[in-house]
Amino acid sequence: MKPFIKWAGGKRWLVGEAGFSLPEFDGRYIEPFLGGGAVFFHTLPDSAILSDANSRLIETYNAIKSDWQRVYSALQQMQRDHSKEYYYIERARKRRTPYSRAAQFLYLNRTCWNGLYRENLKGEFNVPIGTKSKVIFENEDFSEISIALRDAEVICCDFEETIDRAGRGDLIFADPPYTVAHNLNGFVKYNQNIFSWSDQERLRDCLCSAASRGAQVVLTNADHESIRDLYDGVATYKKMQRASVISGSSAARRTTTEAILLMG
Repeated sequence: MKPFIKWAGGKRWLVGEAGFSLPEFDGRYIEPFLGGGAVFFHTLPDSAILSDANSRLIETYNAIKSDWQRVYSALQQMQRDHSKEYYYIERARKRRTPYSRAAQFLYLNRTCWNGLYRENLKGEFNVPIGTKSKVIFENEDFSEISIALRDAEVICCDFEETIDRAGRGDLIFADPPYTVAHNLNGFVKYNQNIFSWSDQERLRDCLCSAASRGAQVVLTNADHESIRDLYDGVATYKKMQRASVISGSSAARRTTTEAILLMG
């Protein structure tokens, strides 16, 4: 099943790689940096805890989970109204209900530049319009997405709060924002909240604690010397090749690598 949100640093590419698979687990699937949720939708676990620090993102997931029909209806109207002028009107509009805010979030995600989510210092979405005009995709089934989320707890919180709930039998898939530039991809920040190096250290520590409680951990991160040193002796390192996709110019998008780190 494909994710319905495009997210910077998303892992759609990863689930399609022959060399990637999650270890078997009999507990909960836990993802503390949900983003587009590509690995969750690929895995479709029986029980899950999904979280992210982006409240608008989490509100969108929960609106589709509980009231997908109203979200879809509002999105259909936005498809009919879409134009360059309408995009900037909608970007500045303050929607009042969870389902209309979710539709707005999806509309902007699908029509903005490169599917990027970025906020200014006031917390306002400020990405310009992109070249794509498709708001509703063929063969997209919002009821199917809602069903996939039915047995998942979807919450907005700091990653440590989510990871601290992991125990024996659980699997954590952690895909944090990258703090360092890796290989040829220099794109590091895409929100007002920067994932600092101290956050990287805090993430390592709480993942180590979860592993000591019996949880399995799969972590993706920048394939950078500083990250490899950070996890030296506490995780097994694997390199995965991929195409760098953040650059605005297709000519500048080159092959890079990312790190996969395993614990437990």
